[in-house]
Amino acid sequence: MNNSMINAMVSMNSIQQRLDVISDNIANVDTVGYKGKQTSFEDTLTRVQQQPETYKQDGRSTPLGFNMGYGVRLGAITKDMSQGPLKETGQPTDLAMEGSGLFAVEANGTKAWTRDGSFHFNPDPANPKQMVLVTKEGYPVLNRQGQPVTAPVNSKVAIDDQGNVLVRIGNAAPVVGAQIQFVDPQRPDGLTQQDDNLFVLSGGLTENDVFGANAALTIPADSRIRSGYLEQSNVDLTTEMTQMMQIQRTYQLAARALTSSDTMMNLANNMRG
Repeated sequence: MNNSMINAMVSMNSIQQRLDVISDNIANVDTVGYKGKQTSFEDTLTRVQQQPETYKQDGRSTPLGFNMGYGVRLGAITKDMSQGPLKETGQPTDLAMEGSGLFAVEANGTKAWTRDGSFHFNPDPANPKQMVLVTKEGYPVLNRQGQPVTAPVNSKVAIDDQGNVLVRIGNAAPVVGAQIQFVDPQRPDGLTQQDDNLFVLSGGLTENDVFGANAALTIPADSRIRSGYLEQSNVDLTTEMTQMMQIQRTYQLAARALTSSDTMMNLANNMRG
């Protein structure tokens, strides 16, 4: 198999992975709190092909040899944690995060984090006198002690910019019933994106590695909560569509190079025969 065919095949595989990432971003353009993904590529097995001394002619300005590559491969998929636009909903339990903070939730017995603040109160199955703050998928939102955020049934609830859950019963003065846990990731690359718009710790890492020591018990310095708002996806549909068309043209070029290489090999075989 010649070098051009290898180059085209390797590149087409990487381009397909890039298209998959773009498709995922486009599919989640309307997902609340979704963070777009970006890709980076690197050359594979690049080397210098030496040329004989006879190629060194008078007037040549470049040294002997030329670079020979074997395509590109996907180097990494990173998350774009930039702020998305905020949309006002008027619902007091809809929370948007200003800054890089993440809400802590418990999903299927595992601690996870999300930017999707589409929260609401559900009855607590373990205590009929309590309500539990949950995500739209039903995952409990955690307080700073790692327990579900609760409030008494038939109480009025408001949430301030520091995550304090203010509870009022009847005409009594509001009191702080809980404090929502939200943290700033110091190492966003230590989080892995999963289903239901959740982030979990990557293999082998701890919360201290990603968020810092005692992060759950403190208020992040550069993050605040906006009640009655939801953060929209930070995916720019125009940019993604433009990149998709560019990548499709690149894929077509690589496919044509593969076809041309195959044609030339067939011609060489026929001439040899």
